[in-house]
Amino acid sequence: MKKYTIDFSHSTIGFSVRHMMISRIHGTFESYSGEIVASNIEQMQDANISITITVASVSTKNHDRDVHLVSPDFFDADVYPKIVFTSTYIDKLDEKNFAIHGDLTIKSITRPIVFTTVYTGKGVNPWAQEVFGFQAKAQIDRRDFNLVYNTFLETGGVLISDEIDVIVDLELNPL
Repeated sequence: MKKYTIDFSHSTIGFSVRHMMISRIHGTFESYSGEIVASNIEQMQDANISITITVASVSTKNHDRDVHLVSPDFFDADVYPKIVFTSTYIDKLDEKNFAIHGDLTIKSITRPIVFTTVYTGKGVNPWAQEVFGFQAKAQIDRRDFNLVYNTFLETGGVLISDEIDVIVDLELNPL
């Protein structure tokens, strides 16, 4: 088994959510860490994945919205400072596609999640180190994690959709 770490400067953990039912707001987390242990990173089937995100690092390019997101109305970062994902098993769908099953914990609530994942390839960086790329996507219902703040609009509908798209782009470096 070999260990891999996330190359923070070449990776993104983000999300998008429908706003006022007409547009999408995109956000990222600016602080996270993770480790993947696998005998063959390109095959992923025996991989163990763990990722920890610092909630207070959320960035949506709007300071007031970011402050609101870390408040008790949403993530309550003072009480629940971390989001954690831990894989439970991986289904290999074909040579480059995987379904990564795992547990996602937000606000001390753990729910199963499945990331549709694509192995995007490998390369050698300028320091002669082989690196590996993956993109993963999933959708969660924020109410499952007690993220229930919302506002009803005069025109009908709500300010924030319940479905959150989670988008992860990772470049992994062997340790």
